[in-house]
Amino acid sequence: FTSGEAVRAEGTRATLAAKLAGDLIEQIIRTPFDQIIAGYDGYTEAQGLVKDAEGVVFTDSKYAKLSRTANCAYAYMPQESGAASPRFILVTVRVHYNGKEIAAVRRLVSQ
Repeated sequence: FTSGEAVRAEGTRATLAAKLAGDLIEQIIRTPFDQIIAGYDGYTEAQGLVKDAEGVVFTDSKYAKLSRTANCAYAYMPQESGAASPRFILVTVRVHYNGKEIAAVRRLVSQ
């Protein structure tokens, strides 16, 4: 029973982490393109301080050991010149449980 419970708990955490990563990606893509890098590159929610869409920290114990980060970088397509104004941003959101990455979502955002 113990190993079955551990597997169930791990699956539950992975599902929750994927949802949290997706939620932050959605928040980022709703941000005006020219504000994404400044607002979210290097974004961090420390362990136990993961926030909902309104910016309120989750208080439920299932969030206590979760943390979340986001990184954003301009992305150029092969046919584009690096000198041109960037039209894409690659956003990566990672969710960690007790310091170990358990979910990562990447999304290319266009202008």
